[in-house]
Amino acid sequence: MTRDEIGELAAAYALGALEGGELARFEALLRAQDADALAALRDAESTLVDLAAAAPTPPPPAVKAALMERIAAEPVAARPPAVLPLSRRRRPLWPVILSGAMAAGLAAVVVGWSVSATYEHRLDALARDADQLKAELRSQQTVLKILRDPATQVVSLAGLPPAPSARARMLWHATAGGVFVAAGLPAPPPGKAYQLWAIAGGNAPVSAGVFSVDASGTGSLSVAPLPGVSAVNAFAVTLEPAGGRPAPSGEMYLLGKS
Repeated sequence: MTRDEIGELAAAYALGALEGGELARFEALLRAQDADALAALRDAESTLVDLAAAAPTPPPPAVKAALMERIAAEPVAARPPAVLPLSRRRRPLWPVILSGAMAAGLAAVVVGWSVSATYEHRLDALARDADQLKAELRSQQTVLKILRDPATQVVSLAGLPPAPSARARMLWHATAGGVFVAAGLPAPPPGKAYQLWAIAGGNAPVSAGVFSVDASGTGSLSVAPLPGVSAVNAFAVTLEPAGGRPAPSGEMYLLGKS
C-alpha cells in the first residue's frame, strides 16, 4: 500500500468514514504500529483541529470559556497508543471537533445578534432624539427671526365672555410665520379643541392651526406662513370639534386686533 493510499485512508478514518474492508485494513496497520499509518493519522487529526479552530468570528471570552468547559466535561473515548481492538471501533474525532466549533459559532451568532439588536434599538432612540432636537432648534430659530425682524406684528388677544380672564399674544411675520401663546383658557370638553384664525381685511378667516391647553390653561402654537396672507388685521380663537374646521363654527374665546 502506497503512502498516498495510506494518507487517504487516514483522512477518511479521522472523519469516521471508513467501513468494511478498508476499515479492517487500516486498523490492522495501526495495530502493527505502521509508521506511515500512524503519521498519516496524526496529520489528518491535526488538520481537522486546525480547521475547527479557524473560526472567522470568535465568540466573546466568557461565552467561549463556558463552552470549552462544557466540551472538556464531556467524556471522549481515547485511542490507545498501541493496539486498537477490532471490537471497539475508534470514536471519530470530527463530530467532537465540529460540535465544539458549531457550538462556539452558534454562540457567536446569538451574542452578535443580541448585541446588534441592542445597538440598533439605541441608535433608533438616538435618531428620534436627534430629530426632536432638530425640530426644537428650527422652532427656536424661527422665533428668533420673528423677534428680530421689525416687520413682525405683535398682537394681544383679550378674553371674551366664555373666558374673560384668558389672554394671549401672537407674534406674526408674513414670510416667517408666527408664534402664538395663550393662558387662562378652560380645558376644552372631550372631542373639542381650540382653533386659531387669522383675519385679513374683508376676507374670510383663515385657519392658523388647532391647539389644546394644559391643566393650568396654557397653550401654544407654532404657525407656518399662511398662503395669500400678508398683513393680518386680527386674530381670534374659537372652540371647534377636534381636528378643526375650514371655517369658524364655535363660540369665540379670544380676539385681538393689530
